[in-house]
Amino acid sequence: MLVDEKTGVQIEQWKIAPHVVELEASIIREILKISSQPGVISFAGGLPAPELFPMHDLQLAMEEVVKKHGAVAFQYSFSRGVPPLRELLAQWATDRGTASHVDNILVTAGAQQAIELVARAFVDRGDYIITEYPTYVGALQAFNYYQARYATVEMDSEGMIIEQARKKIREYKPKLIYTVSNFQNPTGITMSEKRRVELVELAAECNIPIIDDNPYGDIRFAGRDVPSLKEIGGDRVITLRSFSKIIAPGLRLGWMNGPTQIMNYFEKVKQCTDLHTNTLCQYIIYEYVSSGKLREHIETIIKDYRAKRDLMVQTMREHFPEGIKWTEPEGGLFLWVELPEHVSAKDLLPKAVEMKVAYVYGEPFFPDGQGHNTLRLNFSNATPDNIVEGIKRLARLLADSL
Repeated sequence: MLVDEKTGVQIEQWKIAPHVVELEASIIREILKISSQPGVISFAGGLPAPELFPMHDLQLAMEEVVKKHGAVAFQYSFSRGVPPLRELLAQWATDRGTASHVDNILVTAGAQQAIELVARAFVDRGDYIITEYPTYVGALQAFNYYQARYATVEMDSEGMIIEQARKKIREYKPKLIYTVSNFQNPTGITMSEKRRVELVELAAECNIPIIDDNPYGDIRFAGRDVPSLKEIGGDRVITLRSFSKIIAPGLRLGWMNGPTQIMNYFEKVKQCTDLHTNTLCQYIIYEYVSSGKLREHIETIIKDYRAKRDLMVQTMREHFPEGIKWTEPEGGLFLWVELPEHVSAKDLLPKAVEMKVAYVYGEPFFPDGQGHNTLRLNFSNATPDNIVEGIKRLARLLADSL
């Protein structure tokens, strides 16, 4: 019997909704608890490098907010976001090839809330969603809450295989297509321009919206840039963006860019959740980006993450045993490792933690729980010394396991 220790109330008698009881905790958050132990080198979270947060410039922006905006920055605000920030974001998108208006923009509490708003607005119980295989675990959590089902599409080096997507659409009649087109979480794969054009054409043919979750798009450190799905597909695409990876995640600020009429629905849905995104943080971001310092800051991030990715890949080449494959992403925060079929990354994790190194095993990224022999490594949050030492520890563990 489950009883509250302070009140003596029999908690298990409370009628929590069954679909909430069945929800699983974020495996990444659970592994982060483990990896926060002293001495553990963590490749587990999707954390940007904290030493790169623009602390001084953010402090100046905060001071500017108080000076220029005063009590307005501490007051209730608009559900779509404060107008100056929305205008700035619309212009930012326009400058990058996606003609946008302030009414196309809705500011959210990080891109994760944007995913949840999409799920709320579109998904009824039992609806199918097209996703990559594997896909972002946070999106699966949001969609699972509304009891969605999945029509998964495999990827190759160019991203989602469009012919598979076409077959799945015919068979399952999905409500939407969800993709992480740039430096995908978890694999690091980027969808090619050819595939983007084909996906937009398929979505238009079948009248299905594309949800392009794009928090990493600005962090390209290799290869050729490609047009965004939004630039190619226009109103066929709803783009989800975030400042978490390019400024700081603690500010919890993201945004959606989509057709005006659809934004009207998202605005009403958002009012049911939090009324509006943090007003103060919106003005801080507005002042910081308006100062013109973000472009230089992104260049600093790119330089740092390129060096860390190169170091991680080089160390894996030197020390990982034969029979292990991995991606070499052109940007973002992650690379994806595939072990031999008989090896379980989940079973190896406790042994890895004993050796003071942590990663995220792959199964939670697969809607059907497959991928037992895969794992995700984050290279952005570790120091160069820890990257080398952590990969060497993993290599010893894998050699013993093989």
